[in-house]
Amino acid sequence: MAVTKSLAEMEQSVPDSDARKRLAAFYDEDSFTELDKFLSADGEVSSVAAACGSVDGLSVYAFAQDVSVKGGAVNKAAALKIKRVYELAAKNGAPVVGFFDSKGADINEGMAVLAEYGDIMKASAKVSGVVPQIAVVTGVCAGCAAMIAAMADVVIAAEGSELFLTAPFNNADGKLEGAGSAANAAKAGVCQILAKDAAEAVAKAKQLISVLPENNLGVGYCDAPENDAAVSAAMKGSEIAAAVAQKGSIIEFGEKFGSAAYTALGAVNGNTVAFVATDKAEKLTSADCAKIARFVQFADVFSIPVVTVVNTEGFEGSSAAELGGSVRDCAKLAQIYATATTVKVNLISGKAFGAAFAAFDSADMSFAWENAQIAPMNPEAGKVFMGEELTTDPFTAATLGMIDGVIDPADTRETVAGVLGMCSSKNESLARKRANYTF
Repeated sequence: MAVTKSLAEMEQSVPDSDARKRLAAFYDEDSFTELDKFLSADGEVSSVAAACGSVDGLSVYAFAQDVSVKGGAVNKAAALKIKRVYELAAKNGAPVVGFFDSKGADINEGMAVLAEYGDIMKASAKVSGVVPQIAVVTGVCAGCAAMIAAMADVVIAAEGSELFLTAPFNNADGKLEGAGSAANAAKAGVCQILAKDAAEAVAKAKQLISVLPENNLGVGYCDAPENDAAVSAAMKGSEIAAAVAQKGSIIEFGEKFGSAAYTALGAVNGNTVAFVATDKAEKLTSADCAKIARFVQFADVFSIPVVTVVNTEGFEGSSAAELGGSVRDCAKLAQIYATATTVKVNLISGKAFGAAFAAFDSADMSFAWENAQIAPMNPEAGKVFMGEELTTDPFTAATLGMIDGVIDPADTRETVAGVLGMCSSKNESLARKRANYTF
């Protein structure tokens, strides 16, 4: 006769691990319910904890790999739990957060584990662009798991964690300095937010959930005080964004990737806004273009308005850049801006030269500061090639209909807030726009 275990006995079989502690720290106090708690493989405790609950009052589904159980090995039971998280999130229009900390696959399952990883990838891809996905890397995240994490809309990694496709020590070229580290993932643009430790990574995920829309039909809100900082012509792009956004609302993405580009979420009029700035008057590299394009695509699929501050001499022009296929990423940037149906507002705060002006030129409304310079090429180059001074003043651009107005820097916040308010009812599509592909 079968022996029936008591609830107390079953509860004792589930470890009080870091995985469950992270879920408890992530969710509002006493708000989450563990899903499939006793689901196991061959009678063993699962290497994944899954849950649903609330974060800042918003519904969220999450899973956390449990490195204390067979090194967090992914097996059929773990895959089933993770897939169920995605399915429930899609049905209920709620974000998915995954906490990654695993030594890899359960080799006892042989080649079948590849199908299990494949099923998780398909589940993630199915909800891409429907609900936000956040990957939080707190330990080792390698191989197929690294691909799954990188498929998320936002990757947050704790310093000291590892994120790589192939173990650096197994590579033919040996382990190059930094290879496989979270710091390198941030530098390469795989990780958008680098946290000092696992606790901060969890806190960053909570902060993101509080400002992102719950799904592609929702609206992101941010409760932050109004900003009284003055906007001046001396400010660079990131400073302008911080001055326009409500106090304390800025969350920067990709700080270590693409140094001439700045991307961040912030709040205007109490709503979440995506800020993009060509942060210096430097030319944009392939990395800068890829960083901006992915960020704008992310904003677009969730209908987050995009405010772009333009100050650039254009795209990097060198033989090395051409040999590296830089035009690919430049074209992707232009394509993403042109096809994005979310609200788009441009502010030319400095230089807007050459193809870069055209690439960004798909906003609903565009403005320039009175000291801005708009030209088909660098004016110095114009003297050489055309033998004459190029007209660069923004008033000429305004008379040609290239921009909607010329404003004083001091009026920037009011102008941007006003335009966002006027365009808030913009609606070109209510259905899913596209999967939020990575590139």
